[in-house]
Amino acid sequence: MPRGLFQGTGTALVTPFKEDGQVNYEKLEDLINWQIESGVDALVITATTGEASSLPDEEHIQVVKSALEANAGRVPIIAGCGSNDTRHGIALVRSLSDLGVDALLNVTPYYNKTNQIGLIEHFKVMARATDLPMILYNVPSRTNLNIEPETYQALSDVPNIVGIKECNFNQVSKTRYLTGDHYAHYSGEDLLVVPMLSMGASGVISVLANLVPDMVHAMTKAWFDSRIEEARSLQIKLEPLVEALFCEVSPIPVKYAMNLMGLDVGPCRLPLGPLSDQGKKKVEDTLEKMGLWSPSL
Repeated sequence: MPRGLFQGTGTALVTPFKEDGQVNYEKLEDLINWQIESGVDALVITATTGEASSLPDEEHIQVVKSALEANAGRVPIIAGCGSNDTRHGIALVRSLSDLGVDALLNVTPYYNKTNQIGLIEHFKVMARATDLPMILYNVPSRTNLNIEPETYQALSDVPNIVGIKECNFNQVSKTRYLTGDHYAHYSGEDLLVVPMLSMGASGVISVLANLVPDMVHAMTKAWFDSRIEEARSLQIKLEPLVEALFCEVSPIPVKYAMNLMGLDVGPCRLPLGPLSDQGKKKVEDTLEKMGLWSPSL
């Protein structure tokens, strides 16, 4: 396993906010302790689910610093560092590396919609700004840009680009064909954890684990312990919950669900608005059916 990475379940942790919009650092510590006690294998901080795009750099760095202090070396901490401005991304990489995180998660640049040549150079120069392992994050539904398998191949000679969080399952086979075992693959889709594991993935970076870290961990552990049917059964059992958590743009539904469950993570920051009434009903009905929440509570 490449240095600084993990096998199993990494939670893409939400950033908890107070009602006035400030980061709730005390709650962040509580969440980290609960996640680790529930068995997760890594924590991913200040990524998409952590609303990194609405965290100014000073706050972004402070959230990661606070997470490292709360974690106290118990599990790997992976920090989101992506930017659509390469120079800004380099500065953020250097600041986060100085904090002592274990690895970095670098999302494809958004809005600019660069070509693959620009994408290769963007990732190369950001990787050269640190000695830490870097995971590339491919999520075309949010960035409108796909990392092509040939681009992964072109980046495979960069020593510290060692992992992929992949949301485009259809190209995993071709990427593996072109790059072999060079990259540790992680599912970026909670509905496709077991299929990704069957393609040789090392685990999942999970939104779902914000709610049920023990169950997501149990699913990946069952797979790696060769209890395939148990892993498959858990994947199927969790389907309605995953569907509910993505009924609207994440992390709006997952934060609503966590608040219902008493985890008190607060609202999302604008421009992410509150969950619609239809979305609330879907999340509430699903949590109730799965025994995670009761309207009487």
